[in-house]
Amino acid sequence: MGIGVKVHVWGDYALFSRPELKTERYSYDVITPSAARGILDAVYWHPGMRWVIDKIYVKNPVCFTSVRRNEVKSKILASNVLQAYNGADKPLYISAREDIVQRAALMLCNVSYVIEAHFEMTDKANASDNPGKFKDIIMRRLRRGECFQMPCLGCREFPANFALCEEEEIHTAYDEVPEKDLGLMLYDMDYSEPENIQPMFFHAVMRHGVIDLRECEVLR
Repeated sequence: MGIGVKVHVWGDYALFSRPELKTERYSYDVITPSAARGILDAVYWHPGMRWVIDKIYVKNPVCFTSVRRNEVKSKILASNVLQAYNGADKPLYISAREDIVQRAALMLCNVSYVIEAHFEMTDKANASDNPGKFKDIIMRRLRRGECFQMPCLGCREFPANFALCEEEEIHTAYDEVPEKDLGLMLYDMDYSEPENIQPMFFHAVMRHGVIDLRECEVLR
């Protein structure tokens, strides 16, 4: 087990999209482990360490809201850019009149979580890297509110506020609920084969407002 930390994250809106519903986005009930890891990576990332999510505390009740947004249904092809660079007459724009489409999204509102995680050293660590050094950097950044890039709650348009959590006893919105089954949820992406990236899932169960990921079975 590496060195652990607790981080409080919160925001007005969040959208942790279910992969089985792509066109019109539908959020999971709570933050996914991969989104939680992304928030911690935004605070501090280093090739010599990796974050592992241990627990997720759900501090606010799960509340959904829906919005309808204008989006575009296509994107500029990379092949067009390359061919245009070489002199070909290829379009390098998207026509909003032709490609605009309205899509609905069911997302979360007024979310608040405590992410309990630890980091482990990797084989890419330098000789000068050590757990104590990383721990000092992480704690300093969390106390100052510093980050490499703005962390988000599932989508870039929903920024996440974050702060170091120093509560000894964390209360959740579901302290009185013994167990709630959240179904199959995305755990993370397996990048071990860059040419064949695979999703990983787990059966999420929230007990007294806490999702314990330390010994969960990961399905590939």
